[in-house]
Order: sequence, then C-alpha cells, then structure tokens
Amino acid sequence: MALASSSNAPVSVIGSEFTVPYAFDIIVDKSPGGEMIITDVNHKILLKVKSCDTSFHSERVLLTADDKVIVKLREKIMSEHNRWNVYRGDSKADENLIFSTKEKNWIQFKTSLQVFLANKTSGKDVCDFMIKGSWSKKNCQVYVGDNDSITIAQMHKKDESKKLKSEKNKFMVSINPNVDYAFVVALIAIIGAINTVNENTSAGILGEVIGAVVGS
Repeated sequence: MALASSSNAPVSVIGSEFTVPYAFDIIVDKSPGGEMIITDVNHKILLKVKSCDTSFHSERVLLTADDKVIVKLREKIMSEHNRWNVYRGDSKADENLIFSTKEKNWIQFKTSLQVFLANKTSGKDVCDFMIKGSWSKKNCQVYVGDNDSITIAQMHKKDESKKLKSEKNKFMVSINPNVDYAFVVALIAIIGAINTVNENTSAGILGEVIGAVVGS
C-alpha cells in the first residue's frame, strides 16, 4: 500500500536492526492467549506484544520472535492525557527511557497520540511524532512531527472480501523504507492498551447504570 506524502528519510527510535531498505507490510493479529502477534505477509513472526499488567499499572512488553524483551511499555498512573513511557529492555529506570507518549487532548473521540523522544533537542512541548486516526476502524497514520505532512506508516484493514470470520481482529500496517517497525508496533500496542482500558471502563459504567435502573 503506497503512503501519501511519505518520506524515505531513516527513522530509527528503538533500533536500526528493525529497519529494512524497502517498503513492506506487516500483519497484526492476536493469539488465543491474547498476545499481539506481528508477522510479515508470509506469516513469519517478527515481533510479539505481551500484557503484563500490575495492580497499579498497565504494562506491555515488546518481544522478539524468540521471546527476548526489546522494550517495556508502561502507563504513567495518576496522569492526564493517558501518558505512557517506553524503556529499553525490561527496565523502568529513567536512564533507559527511549520515548514517552500522551494523548493530545484530555477528551478525544479519535486517536491522537503525541510522541516525545527522551533525547529530543527541540522544544519540550513539540512532539517528534504523532499517530492519528480511528482505532476502531483500524485506520491510523504515523506522522513525523506535529502535523500530517510526512507519513511513515499507516494502519489499514485487510481486504474485507477476502477476510475470514476468524480474522476479524487482523489488520495490516504499511511501513516506509528505513522506518523502525518495532517503534511503529510499540505505538500501536500503546493505542490498543489505552482503548482496552477505555472500553472496560465504559462497560463497567454501563453495567452500573443498568444495575441501578433494574434495582430501582
């Protein structure tokens, strides 16, 4: 899938070993155990994302195909804008922080996630990347900077006419040449985690409302 207004400038955030010199598509799916599985179009496993939530934090780990930890994704509790930090390896130490994310607006109905590199040299309030779009429709784009002029990756659903019922949760991501696909997957994992929490919260509120109505 060709990306509009795309850039071939190298983007390496997690590691250059996760870049290739050509555009390619990855497939994102879930295993029966709930892990996010990322494969190429030939179904070779590239990466995995595993949930490791604690009593206080939502957490994910990004793994290689053979289950080695690449980065840890950790929600920052008691913060506005659904902030997350991403650390190298299985660390939570500040010196291993690679980047952080936050939702652009306190209340928003579509995905709009800003990304701030830990070693950024530009203004503190200016994001280095942004991912925008519709998570429910699996239609989000990753942009360089705080605008939508340069696209480096784009989510899209598989061809509906060829999709099996068992593949309803699958979607694809088109990655630009020389773009760190582990970084893109980490962003997708964060958005997925945020939306899971929001869906669970909404379901809980709805259940309480129904219970109150039935019990009144």
